[in-house]
Amino acid sequence: MTIDELFDGWERAWSGRDAAAFDPLCDPDVHYEDPLTSEPLEGAAAIAAHADRLWTAFPDARMQRTGERVSNGPYVAAPLKVLATHRREVAGLAATNRFVIVHAVLYCELREERLLRIRAFFDLYGAAVQLGVLPRPGTMGERALLMLRGFGLRNS
Repeated sequence: MTIDELFDGWERAWSGRDAAAFDPLCDPDVHYEDPLTSEPLEGAAAIAAHADRLWTAFPDARMQRTGERVSNGPYVAAPLKVLATHRREVAGLAATNRFVIVHAVLYCELREERLLRIRAFFDLYGAAVQLGVLPRPGTMGERALLMLRGFGLRNS
């Protein structure tokens, strides 16, 4: 499987809501991390369960490639974006019905043409701003939040 076939399959798995689609892409010892996981997820089934939480809250979620995938030996960086509308409650957050676009980069290690270690990097604060959960940077709301957190006011 080529790098493009592997990551196209990864994007199809997330976009197609097919939990079984992760199995052929992942090494049996796969580890996955992103800003929403408190510890690495182990195994394709754990990744599928994580994806299911996304699919529940964002039923129209889809993942798209945004640039060239870069590889060096067993390491690959793959830029992408997730597009979705928050339609259902997740982790105590009521549906906002807001559309979000979250850009991400996957940094992965491969073993025998399968995903062994996956780290997804994305702006969790930016996603929360798009959902209306946190204030936009530079606003009075952000200043109030910073004061409450003990950071005081910053110069704009």
